[in-house]
Amino acid sequence: MGATHGAARAYVLVAAAGALFCVLPALRTGAGTPWATVGLLTALYLACELPGRFPFFGGSVPIGAGSFFPLLLAAAFLLPPAAAGLVAIPGSLAGRVENRPAAARRVWRAAQLAVTVGAASSVHGLLGGAATLGGSGTDRLPDLPYALLPACAAALAFSLVLAALDGSILVAAERLPVRRAWDGLLSRSLGPHLVHGLAGLMMAVLWRGPYGPVSALIVLLPMYISCWVFVQYHREHAAHRATIRALVQAVDIKDAYTRGHSERVGQASVLIARELGMEQGRLEVLRFAGILHDVGKLGVPTRVLRKDGPLTPEERRVIELHPEYGHEIVRGIGFLGEARDAILHHHERLDGSGYPYGLSGRAIPEFARVVAVADAFDAMTSTRSYRRGRPVPAALEELERCSGTQFDPQMVRALVRGVERHGWSPSTAVTADEAIPRPRSGEGPVSPAPARPPRPDLFDTASGPPTPADGLGAAPGPQPSADRPG
Repeated sequence: MGATHGAARAYVLVAAAGALFCVLPALRTGAGTPWATVGLLTALYLACELPGRFPFFGGSVPIGAGSFFPLLLAAAFLLPPAAAGLVAIPGSLAGRVENRPAAARRVWRAAQLAVTVGAASSVHGLLGGAATLGGSGTDRLPDLPYALLPACAAALAFSLVLAALDGSILVAAERLPVRRAWDGLLSRSLGPHLVHGLAGLMMAVLWRGPYGPVSALIVLLPMYISCWVFVQYHREHAAHRATIRALVQAVDIKDAYTRGHSERVGQASVLIARELGMEQGRLEVLRFAGILHDVGKLGVPTRVLRKDGPLTPEERRVIELHPEYGHEIVRGIGFLGEARDAILHHHERLDGSGYPYGLSGRAIPEFARVVAVADAFDAMTSTRSYRRGRPVPAALEELERCSGTQFDPQMVRALVRGVERHGWSPSTAVTADEAIPRPRSGEGPVSPAPARPPRPDLFDTASGPPTPADGLGAAPGPQPSADRPG
């Protein structure tokens, strides 16, 4: 949440006041609040959240408010809105918080979940959901087919309210633009929340069944195991991103230019892949390939990378080894998959004149052909110390001219379509730490500014004078090198 100053702190206080207003009816005398059910559900949610606070459990349990949304949705199905909101508060206030300020984050989370669970309970009640759950005896069986509609509607309301509050706090605390704050929040969470709603419905039906709360507790074990698997999955992905980040930062230290270039190549590679219709799992790996395509520069002497003058033939041969160095560096990183071939072959050419192995045509791996186009596109559109970046339309025209010999025409056409449809406005953030960015429609192409002070690029042909597609053909005045691969 960052430093909760000004608008952010005020917003947290407003949210807390709103949550208090929502739960107050349950605390009034004569409200008829079923305290036994409230107390048991609250204790269960608190028991699920507390283990994360103690070092004894370490990282072996799922932690953090939100890990047990099925339990909160069960409360929304079983209780009136004000009472259901109460269930979320103690566990949220006691749960583990990863970042500071912890107190403000706990208050915000408690207020957010109290309002969200109350809203879900209101929708469930309006659609007559309580009557579909059955009674505490065998005379009232649950009306399961009809119980699904109010349960799914309540889960939808839960997802909508939670996404709305999450986006609003990002606007207040992180100062994100309004149109970006909610981008993807609902689409990413709606599916999981509907599944949580079905699990919560199962728990509520068992709770109302002949054996009461004891039978409902049976649902907690598979819920807990599924949460543990989910957390382990995300921890594994976090470890993958940390590996990528470490490699990128190592290259940054060696060659300051590579940081912005690598990130943009990863972004352009994803733009191409989306137009090709690649599945989501391959998109992530391809993004890693783009970000890490120059990781082999770690094996190139720094004096060669930072040399301002022309390269000697020997220095050129050393730089041309960087794809093989990169492949050796990432050889043992299993999750990179096809990205390893892209790192090794992204300087191959369609006509066989590239390096390191002179592959041609379809013998060049698909990922390598994508990254080659993205690499050349960024080299041409980026501003360097010796020349300004080309306009995006001019760079695309040059790629089309060189397609069929240097670049795969299919990849070039995909990039052209992607830029025409979504524009080109690359982020300067560390993309290895983020989810794959969704392209925005309606944005005109722009030429990206360099993330750091520019220096001569190391992207070039394998031999001979530079071709225009290398981004060096229009360089004014003396050029640092006419044949620098990279």
